[in-house]
Amino acid sequence: MSRLVLARRVVVGVLAVVLVAAVVAGVVVVTAVRDSLPRHTGEATLPGLSASVTVKRDDSGVPHIYGDSVTDIARAQGYVHAQERFFQMDLRRHITAGRLSELVGSAGLETDKVIRTMGWRRVAEAELPQLEPETRQVLQAYADGVNRYLRGRSPGEVSAEYTVLGLQLPLGEIEEWTPLDSLTWLKAMAWDLRGDETDELARARLTGRLTRAQIEAIYPSYDEDAHPPILSADEWQPGDDYPGASTSSTSSASSAVPEALTAGSGADDAAAGTGAVTSAGARAAYAAVEDALEAVPQLVGRGEGVGSNSWVVSGEHTASGKPLLANDPHLGVEQPGVWIQNSLHCRTVDADCPLDVSGFSFAGVPGVIIGHNADIAWGFTNLGPDVSDYYLERVVGDTYLRDGSWKPVQSRTETIKVAGKADQRITVRSTTHGPIMSDVLQSVREGGARAPTSGDGGTAQDYAVSLAWTGLQPGRTADAILQIDTASTFEEFRQAASSFAVPAQNLVYADREGHIGYQAPGQVPVRRSAFAKSPPGYWPAPGWDSSYDWTGYVPFEDLPWTLDPKDGVIVAANQEVTDSLTPFLTSEWDAGWRSTRIGQRLDGLEDATAADMARIQTDDRDLFARTLVPALLAVPLEAPEGESDQQDLLDFTEEARNLLRGWDGSTPASDSDASAAAAYYNTVWSNLCDLLFDDELPVDMKADGGERWRAAVQRLLTDPENDWWDNKLTPNVTEGRDEILRQALVQARLELTKEIGKDPQQWDWGKLHRLTLRHQVLGGDSTPGIVRWLFDAGTYEMPGGSAIVNANGWDASQGYDVSWAPSMRMVVDLDDLDGSTWVDQSGVSGHVTDDHYADQVDDWVAGRQRAWPFTARAVDATDPDVMTLRPDAEPAS
Repeated sequence: MSRLVLARRVVVGVLAVVLVAAVVAGVVVVTAVRDSLPRHTGEATLPGLSASVTVKRDDSGVPHIYGDSVTDIARAQGYVHAQERFFQMDLRRHITAGRLSELVGSAGLETDKVIRTMGWRRVAEAELPQLEPETRQVLQAYADGVNRYLRGRSPGEVSAEYTVLGLQLPLGEIEEWTPLDSLTWLKAMAWDLRGDETDELARARLTGRLTRAQIEAIYPSYDEDAHPPILSADEWQPGDDYPGASTSSTSSASSAVPEALTAGSGADDAAAGTGAVTSAGARAAYAAVEDALEAVPQLVGRGEGVGSNSWVVSGEHTASGKPLLANDPHLGVEQPGVWIQNSLHCRTVDADCPLDVSGFSFAGVPGVIIGHNADIAWGFTNLGPDVSDYYLERVVGDTYLRDGSWKPVQSRTETIKVAGKADQRITVRSTTHGPIMSDVLQSVREGGARAPTSGDGGTAQDYAVSLAWTGLQPGRTADAILQIDTASTFEEFRQAASSFAVPAQNLVYADREGHIGYQAPGQVPVRRSAFAKSPPGYWPAPGWDSSYDWTGYVPFEDLPWTLDPKDGVIVAANQEVTDSLTPFLTSEWDAGWRSTRIGQRLDGLEDATAADMARIQTDDRDLFARTLVPALLAVPLEAPEGESDQQDLLDFTEEARNLLRGWDGSTPASDSDASAAAAYYNTVWSNLCDLLFDDELPVDMKADGGERWRAAVQRLLTDPENDWWDNKLTPNVTEGRDEILRQALVQARLELTKEIGKDPQQWDWGKLHRLTLRHQVLGGDSTPGIVRWLFDAGTYEMPGGSAIVNANGWDASQGYDVSWAPSMRMVVDLDDLDGSTWVDQSGVSGHVTDDHYADQVDDWVAGRQRAWPFTARAVDATDPDVMTLRPDAEPAS
């Protein structure tokens, strides 16, 4: 038993006294914490089974489920997920259905308004009947298993979180789980993993505020020479007759910003045509939409935080002669983690019962999302195509302009129940493009500027903003999950991937026959750009002109893929997929430092092993340092003659800058010279982002210091007189590159002296770069500290950072704390599946005093992975806890 688990159990014993003092019924909480722990041994009944199912939990608590039919296994998986993570499932269900207010009160109201407006659950309702009959059967069996576990249990007996929330809010009985609850969660996952929606709005807001050159500078084009795409021209070429090719498409931001849209261009004139799209009134509406979307919780992660690493190498590079596959998706951090590990096995694998799969699942969704079966392995990274567009709509009353005539706005009323408060009703309006997001919150509606528009007789009208997103179209992603789980060849894998609609992913593949491959699936819309020479979707489009509507989706057969590339290596880490302009996927690729570093490490390997792959996953070298550090070392730290005080400060700074001389660019969290240098380097980078960019950006659009900002600075360093180097907060001074770099060096020295100490040798990146694994509901400041301590998983000093393979990312505009990280790590050995390794960010259990609530965290932080038993022999060798689920009608345990 870990010391953390022991401490939690001890604190439960005294929690009553402490919480009573905090006006909380502590004894009730203590009882609920104890009573909610599920049984992992013995027998229980699960009506609907055709035969008994065995659940073996290994020494990490991972459930391995053995049954005689796919539906029996799905029913048992639902039962087990409910045992371990039902509160997480229920929280996800409430969020994705726009019913969070029922669980947490008025604090969830803004979230509910946004999600009800998008109508995620309504889309799932349309999606369910379109799925394969087998998929619907599995979804229903899974729901039946969840509901059997819930039956006869009070909320407090299911999870202690209900008891804590129930002390402050009236909570009803737990509702039964349905297949729609599973499907709606897939919509939420797709929302966080969509493409460049935030950049599209941001660019529109910056028009009229920045010059064309400035916008181009902070949205640099992808550097294919420095950072190779996933697939070379030899590995994939678009079809000659690709129907979605667009003559206006370009993967480069160069010339993507028309002069007519930027400062001093007269763009503020809300005239007919596209000029209105970037008018002052439009920019206000876009800003309001951004504010509204911030109300949606990060369910798996957002922005750069949804990056990931994956790669696969063929047997010609490995010690065994068989492929190795590695994957670590970078998502938001929370407790318990995003994933739950499990295995699903048919006792006899045949056409009637083909499941023999192990990996990472979402609690609430049947099947395995990422992992391997007996024949193949696969990994995901976010492809990030541009699958959402914003349309500026001209609205007058209950009508909107469409191709010269006024059409009725579609509307419906939604009633939101709020725990402890009166119901709230909202009116949701939509156009042909999708929901009007600028209606969501009162502040948003007030932000839609009213302005006369030429061509409509001067009638006062609102600019509204509607959203077109592939996730709002019914899809068959649930089919794809189950079909991938049972695929045994690359052809079957591709066929399954063709149903994977949203979110679009990079899929890497390997099989035991020795093949490796790649496939880009997903619905990617075909449309024209709102402005000439700009990529499609780069700017919001004028909704009143149907020529800017989507005209279809890129056919699956035209999406990039490859099988057995000649070099025997595929690296997919969110970089550009190919250098082809068709099909157009996005202009917002990750800049490629992680993929390049992975390639460097793989190039240095011979006879690679699974352990080698795991070591690469924790590589903490910052390749951008090779660009920035020489520039920092070249800056003179000399004051004008006679300014001794200034020279003393610069000498003080030089003492810190010396840390960078000879530094190898590694970023450990340890008491070492490299860690001290990393602390200074990252603090300089944070200050540089602030000095260089934030003086001209809106407060809510500050530079986060991620991949895009590094790419921008890399180019700005070669242009020392660029306008960005002039700090607009000092109007009588023109700084230039060297002065801004000098100020960043000085400010970082002073900041670290204040935060850590005067001696640079004592600085440590881990003292700044910390991660607290917080419970998604009970980890907030409104919860008593002792409860937060109980449900949170602790604070850890972390290595790595943004744009680094060990991607413990941070937001320079918010501080140095980790805000996203590898949600799990896995390495699959296709020669010996039992020799594969994995680790989760937290642990299998969602119960705070369970041994497996956070038992994997220490390994995850340290970069260690655990054995991944797959065969029955390997599972039995862990001395598992065994539970038998029987179909008879005896009372359930």
